[in-house]
Amino acid sequence: MSALDSARAVADAVLYEGYALYPYRASAPKNQVRWQWGVLMPADAVTVDPSERSSCRTDVVIDGRDPTLRVTVRFLQVQQRYVEDAGGRRVDRLDAGDTAYVPWDEACAQELVLDVPLPEGRATTVEVAGGTSTEELPHGVGRLVRVRVPLRVRVEVSAQRAVSPYPVTLVSVRVANDTGTPATPETDRPAWLRRALVACHLLLQTDASFVSQLEPGEWASGFVAGCVNEGVFPVLAGPPGQAHVVLSSPIILYDHPELAGASETAFFDSLEIDELLMLRTMTLSQEERREVRGTDPRTAALLREVDGMPPDLWDRLHGTVRYLDAMTSGRPEPERSPDVPWWDPGSDTSVDPERDAIHIGGVDVRRGSRVLLRPGTRRADAHDLFLAGRSATVAAVLHDVDGHQHLAVTVDDDPGANLKAAHGRYLYFAPDEVEPLSEVGG
Repeated sequence: MSALDSARAVADAVLYEGYALYPYRASAPKNQVRWQWGVLMPADAVTVDPSERSSCRTDVVIDGRDPTLRVTVRFLQVQQRYVEDAGGRRVDRLDAGDTAYVPWDEACAQELVLDVPLPEGRATTVEVAGGTSTEELPHGVGRLVRVRVPLRVRVEVSAQRAVSPYPVTLVSVRVANDTGTPATPETDRPAWLRRALVACHLLLQTDASFVSQLEPGEWASGFVAGCVNEGVFPVLAGPPGQAHVVLSSPIILYDHPELAGASETAFFDSLEIDELLMLRTMTLSQEERREVRGTDPRTAALLREVDGMPPDLWDRLHGTVRYLDAMTSGRPEPERSPDVPWWDPGSDTSVDPERDAIHIGGVDVRRGSRVLLRPGTRRADAHDLFLAGRSATVAAVLHDVDGHQHLAVTVDDDPGANLKAAHGRYLYFAPDEVEPLSEVGG
């Protein structure tokens, strides 16, 4: 896969992040409030609500003099979808076969591609067409009517050669929503979104090399410090070691981001767990599935993918990083009992939480050992600090996929300790956060 193809795959995830969230129905409350980042509103909306923005800015440093530059601006154009019955009347719902169609705001992906001469730069305004289209529904029950508002996008690219012994070019790209004000003023966000650039981001390409703004070389740190990025942030895209493509995203990313290899289904939320969302989607009732099919072509496709998920993909999603160390460090895969399913922790015979021990301060600490809790400042859970100096009993010695060890404990003077233990509810501490009681006079 080329650097640009790799960047596009991640950019597509950015484009549709939050497009439709589980349970993927238009009527779900969370799908009534959509598109929270990367939104460039028309100027009149920003006047009413200054928390919105109408433009974004990306500054980059190119290691090269007079390089080529291609700027691709990508965003979603919202289209309002109405449902009409066979008589042409707008309705709140139409049923056709196994699908229930309801009004919904869909979106069309748009791309504006500009080849920019450097260091001259370029400024241009692009008109994005609107329009109305119709789709007849099965069995002659009615139709879908889709309406898009025309948009106007302003793209300004400026550049300069840096005063430096190095061949450095400084580039600034500003994208603005210049869509005009409607004849009838609009005062709510759903209406503004129909004239907005949604999930707006940029792909930049050069025949030279972009400088990382996360880890710049010492020679470039001053140039990077002078960069101004508003509403988006540029990261190197494509495979590590390549620096010809930048993705400037409204979602915080790291250099060379990539999609999880085990994930082959777009759930419109990159922060969720695919397996969990698949299982939840499978629990939808038949009535809920009818609405999912009619909410959006993408949600209908998602439902088909989940229903037809092959067993090998389920295997890849479940426990994908279970043996990460074995795959990355050459350590042999642990022995497993042939009588226990691979996903059961009991199949790994190399560990035994109830019998394993950790050597701490000259003492073997295992199940039944008593310790004093000394939570360190490196822990993020403030609740643990209230347990400092309390005595606890070790219930198990655990190992995570990164090779770290943990102690599962119950606090001795906790009146609910027995009940929690019966349900496997423990507190977890690292070995350097406990002291064996024998070492402190216990």
